Amino acid sequence: MREIFSGIFGRDAVAEASAPGRVNLIGDHTDYAEGFCLPMPLALETRVAMAPAPAFRAHSLDLDETAPFDPAATARGDWTDYIAGPLAELLQAGFAIPPVEVLVSSDVPQGAGVSSSAALEVATLRAALMLTGAHLPDVEVARLAQSAENAYCGVQCGILDQMASAVGRPGQALLLDCRSNDTRLVPVPPEFHFAVIHCGEARRLVDGAYNERRRSVEEAARLLGIASLRDAVPADLAALSDPLILKRARHVVGENARVTAAVAALEMRDLRGFGSLMTESHRSLAEDFEVSTPALDRLVRDALDAGAFGARLTGAGFGGCIVALLPAGREVWWKRVAAGNPAAWLVQA
Repeated sequence: MREIFSGIFGRDAVAEASAPGRVNLIGDHTDYAEGFCLPMPLALETRVAMAPAPAFRAHSLDLDETAPFDPAATARGDWTDYIAGPLAELLQAGFAIPPVEVLVSSDVPQGAGVSSSAALEVATLRAALMLTGAHLPDVEVARLAQSAENAYCGVQCGILDQMASAVGRPGQALLLDCRSNDTRLVPVPPEFHFAVIHCGEARRLVDGAYNERRRSVEEAARLLGIASLRDAVPADLAALSDPLILKRARHVVGENARVTAAVAALEMRDLRGFGSLMTESHRSLAEDFEVSTPALDRLVRDALDAGAFGARLTGAGFGGCIVALLPAGREVWWKRVAAGNPAAWLVQA
């Protein structure tokens, strides 16, 4: 990165940092209901190099594009927002961030639901803090990254992606309490092999679908007279008369319970129990939360038919990826899945 940085910008990089993408093993659309999630970092990462410069400018090696940006201005609506936003958060917090040039390289696929934006935000924050000689705990880095995406980029996400990228560790799942931001690393036994597979259709949150789901979850909590659906149990849902609100709430309440059960299955090395919970999660996301697509459903079905212990869409849905808990003989398994899903491709196995 340093040689490339020097060749592009004509100066030496002063700071370098990286952050991984993530896969959510179970617990989707629970983060903004103050619930529980179980992500783990991928081996894929975003790398950032940075140096003080006369003006703010960034270059993406993946896009082969150089663009100006300004943390003090409004968002541009492109990839530079995920650099400008974190720097804006640091400036607002009182850190002395000079104008910088930034080089970005990433093997985290964009639009796949594996947190490419969070990886860029976290890597940018880490490089900028290194540049100033400051240090923040990983949880605070995650909080600033989420705030940048909410306030600067205009995406009202929960903190799942940023926490997984900043706090997650290789080979371990991260049990995340989205109310307290408490975390616990859960070792993944060596016999648990996960594959992340893109269905071939880019994730697209069209027509405000994501925001509609979030409003429904918040409305369900209001109707039940509780702070969030984190505080609901299945019996409470009988008080919801609107069929759509009931479906949305049923997913969130059930998904929180599945996360807790999945952690227990992981600690007991129960492959079939963990896989069954993953498949239940996908069914709930498809039928109650309605964020799956025909391509995702077909990929999950074929993954199970080929012998996976469990499979589910991962992330917000509406396209993107599934995660599958693999059987032995993974190469044969993938050939069978790929045969019926020619547009699908392995993100990581």
